[in-house]
Amino acid sequence: MRQLSLRSACTRLTSTAAQSRLPQCARSAAVRLSSASLPYISTSQHSKLVVPLSRSARSYSTEASAADKEPVVGQGETHEFKAETKKLLHIVAHSLYSQREVFVRELISNASDALEKLRQLQTTSADVSSDMPLEIDIAVNQEQKTISFRDSGIGMTEEELKENLGTIARSGSKAFIEKMQANAETKDTASTIVGQFGVGFYSAFMVGDKIKVYTRSAKPGSEGYCWESDGLGSYTLAKAENVPVGTRIEISVKDDAKEFLNEEKLSEIIKKYSNFVGFPISVNGTKVNTVEALWTKDKSAIAAEDHKNFYRFISHTFDDPMYHLVYKADGPLSIRSILYAPSKNPETLGFERTKPGVNLYSRKVLIMPNAEKLLPEWLRFIKGVVDSEDLPLNLSRELLQNGPIIMRLKSIMTSRIIKWLQDEARSDASKYADFFREFGVYVKEGVCQDVENQKDIAKLLRFETSGKEAKQLVSLDEYVEAMPESQEHIYYFCTPNRKVGVDSPYYEPFKEHNIEVLFLHHPLDEFVMGRLSEYNGKRLVSVDSEEAGKALNKLSKASQDSASDSAALTKEQTDELTAWLRESMGTQVRDVRVSERYMTYPAIVVDFDSPAVRRMMKMMAGNSQEPMPLSPCTVEINPRDPVITGLYTLKSKNEELARKIALQLLDNALIAAGVMDNPQTMLKRLNDILAATVN
Repeated sequence: MRQLSLRSACTRLTSTAAQSRLPQCARSAAVRLSSASLPYISTSQHSKLVVPLSRSARSYSTEASAADKEPVVGQGETHEFKAETKKLLHIVAHSLYSQREVFVRELISNASDALEKLRQLQTTSADVSSDMPLEIDIAVNQEQKTISFRDSGIGMTEEELKENLGTIARSGSKAFIEKMQANAETKDTASTIVGQFGVGFYSAFMVGDKIKVYTRSAKPGSEGYCWESDGLGSYTLAKAENVPVGTRIEISVKDDAKEFLNEEKLSEIIKKYSNFVGFPISVNGTKVNTVEALWTKDKSAIAAEDHKNFYRFISHTFDDPMYHLVYKADGPLSIRSILYAPSKNPETLGFERTKPGVNLYSRKVLIMPNAEKLLPEWLRFIKGVVDSEDLPLNLSRELLQNGPIIMRLKSIMTSRIIKWLQDEARSDASKYADFFREFGVYVKEGVCQDVENQKDIAKLLRFETSGKEAKQLVSLDEYVEAMPESQEHIYYFCTPNRKVGVDSPYYEPFKEHNIEVLFLHHPLDEFVMGRLSEYNGKRLVSVDSEEAGKALNKLSKASQDSASDSAALTKEQTDELTAWLRESMGTQVRDVRVSERYMTYPAIVVDFDSPAVRRMMKMMAGNSQEPMPLSPCTVEINPRDPVITGLYTLKSKNEELARKIALQLLDNALIAAGVMDNPQTMLKRLNDILAATVN
């Protein structure tokens, strides 16, 4: 009996298997098993894991169906797997993959590797014999309950079959890549090999209870062989006749996996995972992969119609993309990508929250659809493909590791997308305004969530402004550029619509002094400004804040000093009135004082919970139908307004009516601030005031 340790097998592979063929087997598990922790096998046990290669001769059945044109001849050899290897086979077949359909992806990737190896060896004038078309043919036989994967690639010799399929952790692709990278002439072409991910061949046991592999190496003079196993502990190897160069894997499908015998379903799986593999793939003679991998082409070679068709294919929509980006980089990471900004936002149409729209590939093989970790959540509206050869993948390709490479890829792509949108905005401001009306809410999410890129994302914001016509949008940069030198802050006003803002007492002093104000109408806007707080060294100040009032004091005093004060209350009178108002308005107010800002209204409130904050509080309270109680606020009165001067006189003549008017002044100010939830509560009082007036 001869025994070969798994670690020894890995060493032999990387040094001698330059032309080893791994069409349908475990791709890189030998290298990974020697360094990674796996169930049942610790690092210290790797050296103890051996695969006996003893041979017990028995007669291998030569019975074949009418469709079998590759009959087995002569004696077969049976090889037993060791107990630890049986456990690994069980893990691969039953636990490693979350979805059984990925066996199609794995076997196609293996076949693609075999074809690529043959093509590379032919290119370098290696001694190979094959003139067949480089393609992958999949045959489904529902009567015999079999699925066959055939490729015309490099094939395997008897020794390569033993090494690659007889040991579960063998990776012929990895050895092939190492061999090519060591050669200066073929270093770059090594990147076209996709099969570095794991034990993909054995994923076929998820759907099959028996697997046959017919193969013949492209090396001149090679014979054909048949490898067969039920995945339970042994495999049989025998010679076979009429085997063409390449490999054919025949899977006897389990009863609980009959859905994979459906041609349409199989074609859908191929389109999902392997649509962009660089070789033709057919199912029962019908070509499946008909869409070209545009991200591998030069952007100058991609026509507008190509972009439209590809966008519709990957996004599963029928609209046209508003913007597209073809981005490639070789350092610090290898990246090939094509990205699209849609023209319509499905979330505004009442659909559920959009899933991430970018798919992650490695060498044109889908690794993760709708990759959540690839971009920050606020960029979920972006559609497209990112392909990188540097991805750190776990054994089954299915979950990305939270390692520095993935974080770096996310950082690179996010920064590039932000720059792309900034370039589009500079190129055509009108078109970008249309884009922002559709997708501005995502940009605002980004300001609130993506602290690392917040300053750059803020450049993408657009708002209405008092200095422009309605519906015209400006950037923060444009606002700052138009500011007079004496203006210290960027002023904004969160208001339901432009008309409410223009008629508001809070905007009035800014209008009087010709100060431009940004009008913000979206519920998120107040949170955006709060998270941003400043831009280019300028503080973002709401016009209804106390800070805005203080900034306007000098201008307001100058206007008030130039106006006639003959009708204004004296300081003694205002002190008396404010004290009486505090007592009359009760616990709803924190203070009553004379306003220092320019205003033509009797009173306003400041230092109050904004409408956005109140909505959030109501959501946290479970959206109760009960009105949300108001927090105490500060009332500012205008001592020049006739209502205020009249109220001072009325409180001495008819205090009951004066108290009703005082409360009505407070409610009016709360309505102007947008914080009164139920104005109906004041109707009786208002009617009493009207009755007293007409009588």
